[in-house]
Amino acid sequence: MSGAITCSAADLSALLGPNATAAADYICGQLGTVNNKFTDAAFAIDNTYLLFSAYLVFAMQLGFAMLCAGSVRAKNTMNIMLTNVLDAAAGGLFYYLFGYAFAFGGSSEGFIGRHNFALRDFPTPTADYSYFLYQWAFAIAAAGITSGSIAERTQFVAYLIYSSFLTGFVYPIVSHWFWSPDGWASPFRSAEDRLFSTGAIDFAGSGVVHMVGGIAGLWGALIEGPRRGRFEKGGRAIALRGHSASLVVLGTFLLWFGWYGFNPGSFAKILVPYNSGSNYGQWSGIGRTAVTTTLSGCTAALTTLFGKRLLSGHWNVTDVCNGLLGGFAAITAGCSVVEPWAAIVCGFMASLVLIGCNKLAELVQYDDPLEAAQLHGGCGAWGLIFVGLFAKEKYLNEVYGATPGRPYGLFMGGGGKLLGAQLVQILVIAGWVSATMGTLFFILKKLNLLRISEKDEMQGMDMTRHGGFAYIYHDNNDDDSHRVGPGSPFPPSVTPPGV
Repeated sequence: MSGAITCSAADLSALLGPNATAAADYICGQLGTVNNKFTDAAFAIDNTYLLFSAYLVFAMQLGFAMLCAGSVRAKNTMNIMLTNVLDAAAGGLFYYLFGYAFAFGGSSEGFIGRHNFALRDFPTPTADYSYFLYQWAFAIAAAGITSGSIAERTQFVAYLIYSSFLTGFVYPIVSHWFWSPDGWASPFRSAEDRLFSTGAIDFAGSGVVHMVGGIAGLWGALIEGPRRGRFEKGGRAIALRGHSASLVVLGTFLLWFGWYGFNPGSFAKILVPYNSGSNYGQWSGIGRTAVTTTLSGCTAALTTLFGKRLLSGHWNVTDVCNGLLGGFAAITAGCSVVEPWAAIVCGFMASLVLIGCNKLAELVQYDDPLEAAQLHGGCGAWGLIFVGLFAKEKYLNEVYGATPGRPYGLFMGGGGKLLGAQLVQILVIAGWVSATMGTLFFILKKLNLLRISEKDEMQGMDMTRHGGFAYIYHDNNDDDSHRVGPGSPFPPSVTPPGV
């Protein structure tokens, strides 16, 4: 703990007269006890803060579940909800067995960790159980992103395989490269060993989490192909709208709430003073990070609102929700090292990136029910570039340790080295995830384990794979199993899903 109380019996004994040595020893002993109590309290406060942040990030799984459920058609609701539950469950076991060790278990030439498998020899001097829980919540977030891209047409066994592989191997390797003190591109390495003298700055995971999940989903959706009916033979896109805008909005607000654990929580500690004796410390950086996160998301939401109004003529709540989340995904890399005004720039550009990626997806007949690859992959990549342009020197030195001459944002006068490191991160993540997850999805397709049959897709997986619909359309005692009209959630002109 910085600012620890120190006491020397030799210094005190000269001031205390008779029995000076005994008195000095007693006083120093009492001060040492008080100092230990302060140190213990600091550890307890920091661990409690990290645990609370982990709970917030884990609550984002509920947000993902609601967002996914609302974005798919009613006939696939149970399927997508089950995959969200299993992302967390399977991810928990595989991250415990392998993932944490690969990510933070001591490096092998900066590429992969090699200690603490199944949390053996844990806790360590630098990490406690709260840190494991926090990192696990991040890992399953990456898997949840991918599930949205391949929704409504993927076999259940494929979900289990890809989720376990992503959380147990692919994602941990990337997090080791950029977040572990031993990683080859980590900003926590000694100054002379850093990539371009700076290391890649990805504070809370625009690249490590969002790009990984988005690019994995991109390959899954590309290899599977679009949902049946998504594009006409002439190439015109047909909207296959989700069944509940209410669930989409609920999920978005839950994700917004959880992002205050995702970004500010990535400091891991709160009781760190920047200047001894002042009221300015890491708690100030945490507050600023929450503000930049908020401003980026809000700006992206409003930009998307008016942008889509100009393009389509409608005020679309689903588009606004996706724009908001795109702003959050983009600011995640630089939330702790930029000024609040710069976050507004980040959110504005993130919205344009998302709109552009969606237009490109339609042109190439790419189908992503939740726009996950465009939102998390595209906006995540922009977020990394944004750091290279707008990172502030003062904040970099506070968050990553003071280093004379550290490169910072190009537009802030810091040269192009940081931007170069950010571009390297984008290329490396895209290459690694493509090589691993692209190969996995290709193998699953060749083994006929990836896509469901045309019959199952048309009827809906809830009925064909999960034993019934997510919603009850009739009374259990009613012989008319698909009653519509009065007393039914469907008017006479509407046929329930799968009928």
